[in-house]
Amino acid sequence: MADRLMLLDTASLYFRAFYGVPDTIKRSDGTPVNAIRGLLDMIARLTTEFGATHLIACWDDNWRPTWRVDLLPSYKAQRVAATAPNGPDIEEVPDGLTAQIPLIRQVLELVGIAIVGAEDHEADDVIGTYASRALSAVDVVTGDRDLFQLVDDAHEVRVIYTARGMKNLELVTDEVIVSKYRVLPAQYVDYATLRGDTSDGLPGVAGIGEKTAATLLGEYGSLESVREAATDADSALSASVRSKVTAASDYLDVAPTVVRVVRDLDLPTPAQVGASLSAVSGETRGELERLSKDWNLGSSVTRLLAALDSHA
Repeated sequence: MADRLMLLDTASLYFRAFYGVPDTIKRSDGTPVNAIRGLLDMIARLTTEFGATHLIACWDDNWRPTWRVDLLPSYKAQRVAATAPNGPDIEEVPDGLTAQIPLIRQVLELVGIAIVGAEDHEADDVIGTYASRALSAVDVVTGDRDLFQLVDDAHEVRVIYTARGMKNLELVTDEVIVSKYRVLPAQYVDYATLRGDTSDGLPGVAGIGEKTAATLLGEYGSLESVREAATDADSALSASVRSKVTAASDYLDVAPTVVRVVRDLDLPTPAQVGASLSAVSGETRGELERLSKDWNLGSSVTRLLAALDSHA
């Protein structure tokens, strides 16, 4: 079987699991375990259904990197629960989920799933780096549209999009992006910059929505060319759009860098982090079974172990 690297936008998935699985499922001390149960079931299904041979759980070492905030202070500002002067800002996360995150890491480490983050960078940047360097086909699993910029049929990079739930997974390729947004994946950063994204605190260009953004990029090819047309009195750009683009000049100077995922981080190779999927050893299985019983993880651990056994 040909190698296929699966890259998990881990936080995106455990948030989805937390809200998608009833929080009435708890440990004996009352701690919810819905996120960890849901995430393990997701991984078991995804690796099996899409034929992953290698897997990396990409981690947000900083969910709101300083350098992105310095460029655009509104970036994810609406999700800040508290500021931390000597570290990353604290994200607004439900208490029931916060309590489960250490266990999520513990279980992933026990079953041998590689966890990789990078200082002052998001999981998106880790994903971008691995996807750009991969020597095999790549599946990026996320509910975040920003990662559509990585889709590349020529290099066998696609997105498994989870926004509509695990029962309605969408496999995103070049054709899907062109059909849905009328732009190429390589234009997606410029498109998102123009359109904006309230969930990430990106204001976009006032008065320019998805349709206008797509039309402009279809006509001019890139944001840079749109901006050049806005300053060229002889261009065919309408006076209305010209004024909107010009008024947003300061934002347009910085937003593409904020939206664009980093693709050149200094990361260990998949081989170095042990990304190859394989069965779990007997001693570790016993530890997992004890942990599963203690934390009321039910059959989620069993299903994940079965999925990993298939790679033996």
